[in-house]
Amino acid sequence: MTSLPALLAAAEPVEGGFRAHVPANWLQGRTAYGGFSSALALEAALRCEPDLPPLRSAQIAFIGPLAGAVTVTATKLRRGRNAAFVQADVTSDAGLGLRATFVFMAERESAVRHDAGLATDRRPPAPDQALYQGPPEFFTSNFQFLDLKAEAHGPTEWLRWGRLIEREGLHPAVELMAVADALPPAAMKLLGSFGPVSSLTWQLNLTTSPPQTQDGWWLLRAEADAAAGGSSSQNMTLWNAEGLLAVQAMQSVALFV
Repeated sequence: MTSLPALLAAAEPVEGGFRAHVPANWLQGRTAYGGFSSALALEAALRCEPDLPPLRSAQIAFIGPLAGAVTVTATKLRRGRNAAFVQADVTSDAGLGLRATFVFMAERESAVRHDAGLATDRRPPAPDQALYQGPPEFFTSNFQFLDLKAEAHGPTEWLRWGRLIEREGLHPAVELMAVADALPPAAMKLLGSFGPVSSLTWQLNLTTSPPQTQDGWWLLRAEADAAAGGSSSQNMTLWNAEGLLAVQAMQSVALFV
């Protein structure tokens, strides 16, 4: 089993990024888990430009399968006084598998402040609670989870506490990226069982900087708002252990059933 910190530490530097290998324990089917490949892309973006401000937004396209040896490169698109845009690509022998645009922006004084009341009073698992960990040949083996099945509302909502087991040394935003996609696509709840699905795009907005939580715990929520014609649109939310909103996201998912 290869942890994300160990994989990044062993990555081979190349021009504009690094080369790494997707181990079996980071796969979901025939491709890398989306949070893993997105974390690789963010790591390359952070390495390509010095002294970046906090990550504020990410736009990710899951273009094709990623497995085996991958090359991760990043390019600065523009950097102004407050914001920087960096593009990152992840490629394999099969070609381009992921393209991401990351937006980094420093905090600034503003007269605008608004809180929509999206905090939660749910708290992370107690030390003695039984946690779920996936099988060694699947990406969920890298996480600990506690499902909140009784608290989920409606036919398509997932609600789950999750944390990355090996996270020492990771940039906080890279750790967050690795965790934030760890729920199954919400439309799968309509199937009643796991089926062939594939994420197409993922848009994330971070509401805190830098992202912080206690003992690695994040509360993940996903809910499909619409599903028809072989695709679904879902909203996603992530809170830290103190119940503060950390991420709002949207994802498009292809359904092959």
